[in-house]
Amino acid sequence: MRGHSTIPLSSAWNSWSTRPAELVYRPLGFKVTPVLYSSRLRRAGLIEPRKDTVRFGRHSIGNRLIELEAELAGTKISFSAGAVDPFVMRGSWSASAFGEWGTRFWLTLAVSAESGEIVRYDHEAGVALIEIDRRFLAVASADAPIQVTAHETIEALCTDFETNGYFYTATRGEAAPVLALRFNMEMMRSGAYGLAVADSAALAIEKAKGALAQQPDAVDPLHRGRFDGALDAVRDIVGWNTIWDPVNARAYTAVTRIWNLGDFAVWYNDQTFAALLSSVFDIDLARQNMAVALAGATPQGNVACIVTSNDAWVDRSQPPTGALVSWLCYLRSGERSVLEASYEALARNQRWWRENRDPDGVGLISCGTGDVGGGLYKGTVFGARNETGMDNSATHDEAIYDPKTRTLSTFDLGLNCALATDAEMLGKIAAVLGKAADAAEFSALAARSRALIRTELWDEERGIFANRQRSGGFVRSLSPTSFYPLVCGAASPEQAERLLAHLADPATFGGTFPLPNATRDDPAFAENVYWRGRIWPNVNYMVWLGLRRYGLMAEATELAQRSYDLFTKSWRTDRIAAENYNATTGEAMDQGDTDPFYIWAGLLPLMAAEETVGFDPWRGWTLTNDGQDLSAGPFLSPCGPAQVEVVGGILQLLAGERPLLSTDLRGSLSTLTFESGHFGCVLDQGAADGAMLTLHHIAFGDVIMARLDDRPLPALPAEGGVSFDLTGAEKGARLAIWHRPALSKTPA
Repeated sequence: MRGHSTIPLSSAWNSWSTRPAELVYRPLGFKVTPVLYSSRLRRAGLIEPRKDTVRFGRHSIGNRLIELEAELAGTKISFSAGAVDPFVMRGSWSASAFGEWGTRFWLTLAVSAESGEIVRYDHEAGVALIEIDRRFLAVASADAPIQVTAHETIEALCTDFETNGYFYTATRGEAAPVLALRFNMEMMRSGAYGLAVADSAALAIEKAKGALAQQPDAVDPLHRGRFDGALDAVRDIVGWNTIWDPVNARAYTAVTRIWNLGDFAVWYNDQTFAALLSSVFDIDLARQNMAVALAGATPQGNVACIVTSNDAWVDRSQPPTGALVSWLCYLRSGERSVLEASYEALARNQRWWRENRDPDGVGLISCGTGDVGGGLYKGTVFGARNETGMDNSATHDEAIYDPKTRTLSTFDLGLNCALATDAEMLGKIAAVLGKAADAAEFSALAARSRALIRTELWDEERGIFANRQRSGGFVRSLSPTSFYPLVCGAASPEQAERLLAHLADPATFGGTFPLPNATRDDPAFAENVYWRGRIWPNVNYMVWLGLRRYGLMAEATELAQRSYDLFTKSWRTDRIAAENYNATTGEAMDQGDTDPFYIWAGLLPLMAAEETVGFDPWRGWTLTNDGQDLSAGPFLSPCGPAQVEVVGGILQLLAGERPLLSTDLRGSLSTLTFESGHFGCVLDQGAADGAMLTLHHIAFGDVIMARLDDRPLPALPAEGGVSFDLTGAEKGARLAIWHRPALSKTPA
């Protein structure tokens, strides 16, 4: 069988191409492509975001639900599609506004195959049919098309419309590589179609027609209440940006499906965040995204900064976030294979940085561009700056490129913190994988980097971390990387305290919309161009992680709330998930250097969602109950798909529909573990009088022993489980419960 039979059934039909309304059956390359035609403009549109107006709606991870709205010449049409079963889809459209008389505005379903097989239309059955390798695709519409036309290509169909207009019949036909089922908005303002793949023509026709009478399963909201819609936004951003790479024959979550940088484009740093975001719902997709990120690993040891179908910047890299993301994916899924798949490339990359970007051998790195490959900007100051990911940041303005060492003259704070975090995470990963020597090596490297950052990159006069010339002086301009020492653990308690003053200062990083990537009092801020003054979601996320590491929960929650507010300002009205945002107005599309649907925009709502349920590298799985009602999930967890509800001040964790844990404890439970025969957690804020925790997967009689720190804790019978009175527990108390495994009830 041709095509890509390894695609999961839940995604075989999907919006795989750069035309988001186009449905493709990826295993065989079947395609159904909506084409719009406006007589007023005499223009055909393939609903391509770079050319046409498209508003992305909901999109599941897979094909349960796909929604978008397209506009051409004032006519707006909403499209929806969803799986009836893995081989059958039902699609529909509905026009909500008209820019011209509906009889002159046409919607066409173009049926074709990437391999060029002939499509045939059976007027008696009212079905388009195509066969590839003894497998059949049938397309049936609720209403018969006004006419069916035959073309060699979809581009030829568009040319036919634009050359001959809507009232033309000479291209009618019943067999061609592309058959166009034409409908107009006067007679078919709404419509539906069924798509079915089967092993006989009769069965495919039957299933396609049957789909017209069915409705795909309803998709409930993922996140209601506090931070309403946060998880839904993460899902939709991942769902829409997950596309097919035709060059490398792979599915991946692109940084954006809108940019035109060739047939594929992978930035290392950005792609790791795609893995992180996809891991919230699908560990297989996360694993694939990490594989795509690390496919840029070079023989030298670095991971290429960017690889596209046109170019490869192998002379430089990007901030090493891969080990952090791999560790987070492991904590969320419990799958050791995630670590095994990425470890070797990540370890080589860590060593490469230290061997190639420390020209003075002092233990701190500078960004650079090596003498390999032929990538654009190789051997230039701009090429070197690319390694920070913050290409035109004002923090680079004082850096001088040294052609002898092929590095900039400054120690880059953000890169050094990323490298220290990477080494720390590699130490954790190596320990899990049983590589004791590597674990010791990387842990020592992380400790050395932290010590050097703490002493050498701290500007005592200003009370902040900053880039520094290797010859001695600190760089004037600052960015939020000044807070990255919190992420890697380099800041002393006193330094962390001084950082908080800068974080809140409205003249620098504070304000309604944080965190600007130049301080508000820096002349670069007013430029509002890319990294000169705008807000970047990946930066906010890293600072939020750092605040949580230092136990600065109030500040972390404040940053999460303001980041959520920034995101929803454009998301709720226009469904924009921006690459970056205006730090004064919060606008997304106020200048031309912003992509409107970028993958790491999902980090802003992710921060909000993880204020209730999340995973961080130091405290593991964490649940937080602040008493506000919410429902969140399903999301991926070590117990499988899980959901959290808070009602009336009681938090409940469910695996599927089965309750696992409930508690009225206010605050956070961290280092949460459900294992066969054992449950454990840490009470981050202690417990007030009468605070109870109930485990529903353990029977009262199955408890062997329970301890709260050093003292025994009696088990109490509870309906549907066993309860424990946490009264008097101090901050940081560790709860551990040993029990007889109950195979029918114990989480996976």
